[in-house]
Amino acid sequence: MFNKNNALEQIAQLDKNTIAHHLGIEYIEVGDNYIIARMPVDHRTHQPFGLLHGGASVVLAETIGSLASYLTLPDPTKQQAVGLDINANHIRGVKNGWVYGKATPIHIGRSTHVWEIKITNEAGKLVCISRLTMAIILVSEE
Repeated sequence: MFNKNNALEQIAQLDKNTIAHHLGIEYIEVGDNYIIARMPVDHRTHQPFGLLHGGASVVLAETIGSLASYLTLPDPTKQQAVGLDINANHIRGVKNGWVYGKATPIHIGRSTHVWEIKITNEAGKLVCISRLTMAIILVSEE
């Protein structure tokens, strides 16, 4: 399903000077129908009381799901995948270490993609579950 030719290298290049880079998100694996990344739980991703900020979890979820959609596009010079809707349920707090996000497809259509993103802690316990809907649009030739 994914165009995996140099996928991890491509993703790293796309993330330069983005929020994903600033938060320390690292891509670990691109499988046949999933992508896995990790994010540190530290001063960049904490809320004021020392826990992982829910917004940081949403950034991780949208980043992974967006890139997953990008990797399914047959010709990214003619189409773009852009976020349309995201929701997240925060299940468990995390104070430090790493969280891991895994995006898997629910629906891959011509004009929309829907992804499930599960974020877990280092022990594999669920921290956040998110659903992301992506719109597939034509690239403007302006």
